[in-house]
Amino acid sequence: MKRHKNGREGLVDPVDHLEVTPPKQYAAGIPAVRKAIEYSLSQTSPRRTALTLLAINQPGGIDCPGCAWPDPAHAHKNEYCENGAKHINDEATSARVTREFFARHSIEELDGKSDWWLNQQGRLTEPMVKRPGATHYEPIAWAEAFDLIGRELNGLASPDESMFYVSGRLNNEAAFLLQTFVRAFGTNNLPDCSNMCHESSGSALGETLGIGKGSVQLDDIYQADLVLVVGQNPGTNHPRMLSALEETKDRGGRVVAVNTLPEAGLIRFKNPQKPRGVIGKGTAIADDFLLIRPGGDLALFKMVNKLLLEADDASLAAGGPGVLDRDYIATYATGFEEFAEQARDITWEQALEATGLTRAAIESLVEQVLAAKSVIVCWAMGLTQHKHGVPTIREIVNFLMLRGNIGKPGAGVCPVRGHSNVQGDRTMGIWERMPDPWLDALGKEFGFEPPRHHGVDSVEGVRAMRDGKAKVFVGVAGNFVRAMSDSDVTEAALRNCSLTVQVSTKLNRSHTVVGETALILPTLGRSDRDVQETGEQFVTVEDSMSAVHATRGKLPPASEHLLSEVAIISRMAAATLGPREDAPAIDWPAYERDYGLIRDHIAAVVPGFEEFNERIKEPKGFTLPNPVNSGVYRTATGRATFTGNHLEWLETPPGHLILQSLRSHDQWNTIPYAMDDRYRGIHNARRIVMVNPDDIAELGFADGDVVDIVSIWKDGVERRAPRFTLVAYPASRGSAAAYYPETNVLVPLDSVAEISNTPTSKGVLVRFERAAVPEA
Repeated sequence: MKRHKNGREGLVDPVDHLEVTPPKQYAAGIPAVRKAIEYSLSQTSPRRTALTLLAINQPGGIDCPGCAWPDPAHAHKNEYCENGAKHINDEATSARVTREFFARHSIEELDGKSDWWLNQQGRLTEPMVKRPGATHYEPIAWAEAFDLIGRELNGLASPDESMFYVSGRLNNEAAFLLQTFVRAFGTNNLPDCSNMCHESSGSALGETLGIGKGSVQLDDIYQADLVLVVGQNPGTNHPRMLSALEETKDRGGRVVAVNTLPEAGLIRFKNPQKPRGVIGKGTAIADDFLLIRPGGDLALFKMVNKLLLEADDASLAAGGPGVLDRDYIATYATGFEEFAEQARDITWEQALEATGLTRAAIESLVEQVLAAKSVIVCWAMGLTQHKHGVPTIREIVNFLMLRGNIGKPGAGVCPVRGHSNVQGDRTMGIWERMPDPWLDALGKEFGFEPPRHHGVDSVEGVRAMRDGKAKVFVGVAGNFVRAMSDSDVTEAALRNCSLTVQVSTKLNRSHTVVGETALILPTLGRSDRDVQETGEQFVTVEDSMSAVHATRGKLPPASEHLLSEVAIISRMAAATLGPREDAPAIDWPAYERDYGLIRDHIAAVVPGFEEFNERIKEPKGFTLPNPVNSGVYRTATGRATFTGNHLEWLETPPGHLILQSLRSHDQWNTIPYAMDDRYRGIHNARRIVMVNPDDIAELGFADGDVVDIVSIWKDGVERRAPRFTLVAYPASRGSAAAYYPETNVLVPLDSVAEISNTPTSKGVLVRFERAAVPEA
């Protein structure tokens, strides 16, 4: 382990040596356990690995900093997945990035390193600054760093010249404190990672059901007669979901997968905590797998809804009861007649062209729906990151309402969040458009008038920095430069800032793409113990199903110079607002001493958090109420809303495909942990593009050819990702798939989903050009 303790600068950036094997037909099993332990031990000692793995997702332990899948009522003593184990021990690494490291490496040199190499250098250990004109970071005292931020913010012509970006790793207490500071400062510029992933879900669900969250709990997944898993890859992005789907199957439920790629976890799951997952065949998850064309989901659900209406017509005409839930529609919904008239417009020709499916496959799905008394639809970015992502999710709500599959056991909407506390951050007010009643409560609690004009989201924030309208960027717990679309534009925008600040645990590309002045403020991780003046502290998170619970670190902090996120935000606020006579009288230092004070304020401001400090003492925490499950819809009409959604899909001219960007299996968000994607059979390479072999041949290429990927957009600007290897893959026809962040450069900044403004990372029109042969 000495190599890790002494740093990993000797690691060489990997070079692609692509090896392709057949895609796996199952997920997890003993190989997943082996890979989890191998990666953990490559990062830290056996003792620290044991400490983290025995504490992760346990009452009184560490909430996994990976995905937001909820914990079961009776957690296993090893309640983590392969990727959770990797993620927690990637954070708990023994490697350290010191001031000597920054003295040896210029920012330009670091900017040339890969995401993998930067991450592998280890935990940040003290605050660093890049001063104007400097080529290197140098150490800076905490007090000086906060004074610098305060001077820069107070020197702006308007608070709206600043923006504060948050990722889903941030805890509830720090998120609430940050948004209080930002609004007391005078702006609503609070973009977050939801803008780039599930904003379409929130937009659609808020409009139709009155709340932008899912309505189901784990017990509903277990009890459902039918679960549709749409545009989602649980085996890689939230593997513990497979345990829930296994329970669905054990209880006699069915699962239908709808995706552009066959995914191993949805084919078969070998649960390593059960004998059949170790020595047996495991559990077949998907009863049907609909290999859909990218973006064809809207057409699929529109066609299914038309067929349900026609089945209802036929049943009534034959003197039967019909197949729709007329009581639900009459009691709880509005807009049905208008929807029903518009829903019948889709033709089979349109449905088959848009989806690439057969008529028999769609009719079979309808038969399964009619046979099911309870249906859940789960989805992720395969739906949200399309131009018509919001209409697609609205059409799913239409689908569920037709047969009363909202607000009853075993049924409902289930957007699956991909980051630990992304839902909690939004609940805490990290949003550029918080509603007036929420802002009223915040202002009353702290004695100031929050700004009411909407702030910028992530896309608008890049435009603001690009155009000189935003000059200070503060990123908390994220990697904005690599998460954001249109990489070249995003990087130029950040470099246009007078100050960039990154609150981080580890080195990433956002530390190398910087403004005139740049700060790195290193913080505690989830695995680190957090001891303040009043004693050891804990923080809280909210999972994908609205359960709120505590998380406590177990390891000594990675450095004596680290501050918690709460402490950093408290001191940033004090340095900025303390000198101002017009600032509200808020005791910022008190929150650093005692996080319970923050929870008292949350209880007074955020609905559902009454008596927060008492309720969070329960080992499993508590679940926030969802009014939908009580038949309450906080829409303009007070009812659930049927919507008419114009049929749309991305049509491809000859010689083009629809590209989606995605994660590899050995990756978490923007950071690859290895160069492999073993479930898909890709090894030792990331610059690959997976394409159906018939499409490769039709385009005049061959498996293994090296191509440049060129995206097509109406601005006429050529966006090019050079030197990707074509891999013949059993993908849907007309599609292509490659990894992000390498392909973010291909997603135009202005190519966004209607209403939600989410980048269209799953619907990029591209062509291939043969790559030039490198010079010898």
